[in-house]
Amino acid sequence: MKRYIFKNLIIGSTVLLSLAGCSDILEEKPHDFYEPGYFKTEQGVKQGLTSHYAHLRWIYGQAYFYNACQTGTDEATYAQSADGNFKDHDLSGVGIINPTSSRSDVLWNNSYYDINTASGIIENGAAVGVASSLIAESKFFRGFDYFLLVQTFGGVPLDLGAGELKFNSQPSRYSRRNTVPEVYTKAIFPDLVTAVKDLPDAPRLTGTVTKTVARLFLAKAYLTYAWWLENPNSIPTYPDAPRTDPDGHNAQWYFQKAYDLAVEGINNPGSYGLLDSYYDVNAGANDRNKEVMLFADHTQESEYYNGASLTYGSGGAPDNFSGWMVTWNYTAIRSKNGTAAVSSVQREANQFLGRPWTRMAPPIEVFTNTFADKTNDSRYDGTFTTVFRGNWNLQGTGLTGVATLANANGLTIKPGDAVLSFLNDEPSTAIIYPSGQGESGVGAGVLPGRADYVISPKGISRIVYPGFWKLGPYRTDNAGGLGQPNAGSTRPFPVAKFSELYLVAAEAAVKGATGSWSARSLVNVLRARAGKWKWDNNGNTAKIQDNSAAMTNATPAVIDINYILAERSREFFGEGYRWYDLVRTQKWNEIAGKYSIGGSNYGQHTPEIVTRTIDPHHYLRPIPQGQIDGMEMSADEKAVYQNPGY
Repeated sequence: MKRYIFKNLIIGSTVLLSLAGCSDILEEKPHDFYEPGYFKTEQGVKQGLTSHYAHLRWIYGQAYFYNACQTGTDEATYAQSADGNFKDHDLSGVGIINPTSSRSDVLWNNSYYDINTASGIIENGAAVGVASSLIAESKFFRGFDYFLLVQTFGGVPLDLGAGELKFNSQPSRYSRRNTVPEVYTKAIFPDLVTAVKDLPDAPRLTGTVTKTVARLFLAKAYLTYAWWLENPNSIPTYPDAPRTDPDGHNAQWYFQKAYDLAVEGINNPGSYGLLDSYYDVNAGANDRNKEVMLFADHTQESEYYNGASLTYGSGGAPDNFSGWMVTWNYTAIRSKNGTAAVSSVQREANQFLGRPWTRMAPPIEVFTNTFADKTNDSRYDGTFTTVFRGNWNLQGTGLTGVATLANANGLTIKPGDAVLSFLNDEPSTAIIYPSGQGESGVGAGVLPGRADYVISPKGISRIVYPGFWKLGPYRTDNAGGLGQPNAGSTRPFPVAKFSELYLVAAEAAVKGATGSWSARSLVNVLRARAGKWKWDNNGNTAKIQDNSAAMTNATPAVIDINYILAERSREFFGEGYRWYDLVRTQKWNEIAGKYSIGGSNYGQHTPEIVTRTIDPHHYLRPIPQGQIDGMEMSADEKAVYQNPGY
């Protein structure tokens, strides 16, 4: 067992799997340390099962791992307040990813706890009378963890000190990396196949895994391995291994397996399904809905079950603080109360707002290319905060008695009115921008007759950009005030959605898999849903409109992989998928090698074109330096252990 990976033998359980107060919850008894013999008891096995779900919170919603999954792709670049954690991952000449700076260390440092927990349960569960359906949860999580690791680092160790896939209870400071095919065929595929067979159709408790959850991840693993075998752009792997399958199958066989399994999941949904509107999927009031199949849970009901403070965010796991990173400092917006400039949009625990950190920003192409159709497609409105509304009247602001303020063009606004708007398109009348902060305080411009300050898509910069409504905080305990905007989000972070089954199957179909659904028909299920509006989120008004025919008619007759990737971005924008999507398909440099955005100072609205240097070795992240340093091996062995280029 590697000392750096395991600070304790097993990670303790610290999470609730549904709302506090509900009957179907994972009851927990937090442990900092499990003795190896604990897994020879039924209580130990069941507590270990709870810890699987706990470990998700140390990865998902952890902002620095989130950065590693997003920054440097076409979905995100570094923002004005970014430090090296974010600039390094942009690969645009402002930093370098190395074994010390790579934030994929979050994944490495947390996954192996869970893998060893799973191995302990798998080895001991049956002997203490635990049902095979429960042991299958550990099979799922071991396969899940190894799938994340192999996509990120290449081949990784299957032997933690006691033998391949064995529960380890003795310290070991030596390690050997298995090859990519070995990790897939010895660990990921067998574990997930068993999980599909033995897990129940419906979750035993809110948020626990099922056959369909396992089908999704097994289908994704088949899909990813098929791309790895095909290797269309000759991206190197490590440790060196031939691009051949030990079981004798070719890439096409695995693409077909991915398709078949994803379609099987669609046809056998269990308790899951698509919601009627995209808005409903991401609205905080509707969290833990039937479309979100797996999540890293949090709750506002108690700090004990939230796993973190309800009043102040630590800026570290297990807080869910990823949403802060993509939130710019909207509190700098100014309106006039008489002659005094005041903050008209104050920090609030509201899904449109939240805690600003300004570490990550979406490039302009997100708004001009990815979400070019903002009229028919509801996913833009269901992803971003584009209208920042006055909230100066809330308790705790010091302006509760102020009924109106003067805003753009000297016009009057009331609480709830738009103070600053990001326009959907470039206006026919040129926006008049100030040279610096201007009266808005943030360099926003004006258009004749409008009381709100405005910024067009091409005026977006590293310091002012649309907010990220999708991951914004949602609480019901604000009590007429600003609430607790400095706390980590008490919302669950989504890990897997039923909707992804359609896009996994569609991608496999583009790669030649055949069956009852074409790639176009699969994509159009989600595009039709995206055309059905029930609420204009940024307009703050009901909008009953069905644009599904326009959406499906606009789908190309022939779907290619770039279109699949564009649809994945529209459907799952900013949810941590993007780096993995671009690496899997080997499209990273083609799609994200260049982007444009304004500067880091207020008033800088002229786009700058930025080129990234994405080399083949970047398709694997470096093994964390702490892991290298903690092993008792020769310098040559340590050098060989590290991925090339780092």
